[in-house]
Amino acid sequence: MGDKNILKGKKDRAKEQIAGFCGLAVCFSGGVDSTLLLALAKEVLGDRVMAVTAVSPLVPRWEVDETVKMARALKVHHRLVRIENLFVPDFSINGPDRCYVCKKILFARMFSCIKEAGMEHMVHGANFDDTNDYRPGLKAADEIGVAAPLRDAGFCKEEIRALAKDMDLSNWNRPAAACLASRIRYGLEITPQRLEMVESAENVLTALGFSGFRVRHLGDTAKIEVRPSEFTRLLKPERRLKIIGALREMGFVYVTMDLEGYGTGRLNRSIV
Repeated sequence: MGDKNILKGKKDRAKEQIAGFCGLAVCFSGGVDSTLLLALAKEVLGDRVMAVTAVSPLVPRWEVDETVKMARALKVHHRLVRIENLFVPDFSINGPDRCYVCKKILFARMFSCIKEAGMEHMVHGANFDDTNDYRPGLKAADEIGVAAPLRDAGFCKEEIRALAKDMDLSNWNRPAAACLASRIRYGLEITPQRLEMVESAENVLTALGFSGFRVRHLGDTAKIEVRPSEFTRLLKPERRLKIIGALREMGFVYVTMDLEGYGTGRLNRSIV
C-alpha cells in the first residue's frame, strides 16, 4: 500500500507541473518514459498537447514507426520533425559532449516546429535515474528550457514501468532504447555509414528474437551485448555463424561478444 501511495504522490506531482502549462509539446521517442509523460499530459491538457518526434539517421526506422502507432493509440496530435543539420563538426568528431551538441540542435529545431503550431513549452521524458549516469543531453535540455516532469517528481525507471502498466500502456516493459550514435565509441567519427551499420546489425539480432541488447561499433569490430541469460542462445553454432556472416558483410572485420552482458552507458566508462 505504501508503494502505491508513493507512486500516486509522484504521479500527482507530475500532473501538477503539467497543469501549469496552457499547452504542451512532448518530445516523444516511443519509449516507456516519454509514453507515460505523453499519456499524463493527455489526461491533464486534453487537446492542448502534441507529440513531437525527431527523425534523423540517429533513430532506427522502426522506432519512428512505433511512435506513430502509439501517438495514434493515445489520440494525440503528432508531428515528425526532420533534423537536417546534424552532422556538424562538433557532433561528428564524437567527443564526450556529443550528446550535448546533438540535443542542442534537436531541441532548437523542435522548438521552432512547435512555435509554428502555436505552442511555447516543451517537456521530455528524463527520469531521476538518468541523473546518476553521464547524460550531457540533460544539461542541454535544461539550458534550452525543456522541462522534465517525471524527473522533477522523483520517478525512477521501475516506478515509471509500474505506473505505465497500471495505466495499460502497451509498451510498459519495452527495453530501454538510445540513439544509434550511443553505440559508436567516443573518438570514432560518426558517419551515416557507421550509423547504418549499427542499425542493420541490430536488425539482424532483432530478427533472431533478441531484445534488450546492443551492438557497439568499435571501428573494425562489432561488440554484441546481450543479457547473460541469452548467451547460450546467441552462441548456438548455426545462429552464431549467421550473425557473424551478416555483420561481416556489413563491413565489420571482427565480431565479438561482451562477457559482462548488456548494460546501458557502457561506452561512458572510457570518459568518466
